[in-house]
Amino acid sequence: MWFTYILLCQDGSFYTGSTNKVEARFRDHVAGRGARYTVSHKPLRIVYKEGFSSKPEALKREAEIKGWSKARKREMIQGISHS
Repeated sequence: MWFTYILLCQDGSFYTGSTNKVEARFRDHVAGRGARYTVSHKPLRIVYKEGFSSKPEALKREAEIKGWSKARKREMIQGISHS
């Protein structure tokens, strides 16, 4: 199983990524080994994760979410529908 996930960072920003091991990847981000963005925007917690049966599906969703505004990401995290 693969996941697209969103982290809340200390500065209030969001980081979106994909992995097959969300908790281990989060620990990598916290330790400064995750991504360039999370080295300078320290992650606080996982605020969203969505499961997929394949890596390409998770990567496609990651790219979609990365194109969204911060407000739309916040709404999705809070469970507000965009239908």
